[in-house]
Amino acid sequence: MGFAELKASLKGRSPAVIVLAWGLDGGVLEACRQALDSGFLGEVIVTGPPDEVRQVAQEAGVALDGFTLQDASSPGEGAAEAVRLIREGRGQILMKGHLGTSVILRAVVNKETGIRKEPLLSHITIFELPSGRLVLLTDAAMNIKPDLTQKAQILDNAIKFAWSIGLANPKVAVLASVETVNPQMQDTLDAAALTVMGNRKQFSKPAIVDGPLAFDNAYSLEAAAHKGIGSPVAGQADIFLVPEITAGNVLYKALVYVGGLSVAGIVTGAQCPIVLTSRADSAASKLNSIAVACLSLEGK
Repeated sequence: MGFAELKASLKGRSPAVIVLAWGLDGGVLEACRQALDSGFLGEVIVTGPPDEVRQVAQEAGVALDGFTLQDASSPGEGAAEAVRLIREGRGQILMKGHLGTSVILRAVVNKETGIRKEPLLSHITIFELPSGRLVLLTDAAMNIKPDLTQKAQILDNAIKFAWSIGLANPKVAVLASVETVNPQMQDTLDAAALTVMGNRKQFSKPAIVDGPLAFDNAYSLEAAAHKGIGSPVAGQADIFLVPEITAGNVLYKALVYVGGLSVAGIVTGAQCPIVLTSRADSAASKLNSIAVACLSLEGK
């Protein structure tokens, strides 16, 4: 299943309500408009100064029917108001508008008024491979240098998310630079430990976990066979778990800018999926992210 099939699968399902925090971004408003017109959103609630939101929408050529404007006077207030609306059940998806990532995440993790559900929030990138198959990459955007405990939570978030979008019993490649366990390379030790945890069903949902695996062996069955690596995951991975943010971010950008792959991005670990897009993301990427978030609601 690719993004086109994913979006087609949403037709006929109950449309979701998305809450857009500080929606002074024409590109994000346009993506929400497309999602409304496609039928997988039923309402867009936008926090921010209503007159400014209307001006941005007019400049972007976005009609605001189906949008509800919720007044907020600053990005921090807009984020807090958006989180409040999610917490009170007015929306099922949270989306970042024209404000810093740290601002919206601060509202999400607030101990008194936030919506964090799991011990750790983590980012998942969804790619469509040339074969038309969707795979997940985590965490290329949030957790800088996770230890084993944090990697286990990042992986658990990803496994649950995979199940929520229809990837049952996902195959997980725990990435490192080599395929052998080396006591002097912590990433390989962590990968081996996560593999044992998977074998002993220590994650929230079933998954086939194997590592350490270098990316070529995780991605290519031919490369794995050439190296004599027998693995139920090699060449068939649904989830790629990177050892730290630098490796993940470089791999993410290479796949997008060199590989030209279609992409979506979601933050998991909160009470709802969070769509975090950047101004550099294409309109298609923003729409893909909204669609993936909508589909994940069906699997919860």
